[in-house]
Amino acid sequence: MREAKATQTTRQRVADRLREEALSAGAIARDFEIQASTAVSHVEHIAQSLDHTDEQLLVAPPTCRDCGFDDFDDLLNRPGRCPECKSESVEEPAFRIE
Repeated sequence: MREAKATQTTRQRVADRLREEALSAGAIARDFEIQASTAVSHVEHIAQSLDHTDEQLLVAPPTCRDCGFDDFDDLLNRPGRCPECKSESVEEPAFRIE
């Protein structure tokens, strides 16, 4: 199994991890030693590749830790602050494949 992992692309390895557990872009970036923007790009491409399969990418939206607001326009990127209470304490969105 190690040999199969070694031949997989980073995107394939990210997809495999998202099948195991929900991860934020920051967690993906840390685990795979890539930039957070690259992690988001991988997630976007993974979502497209799942279009014609029985799997889907689930996204837990970003959530304000102070007021609970979670109706952000952009579900993939972590917003700088909450539009409701202006707090900067916003949890990153999390991704999972099911």
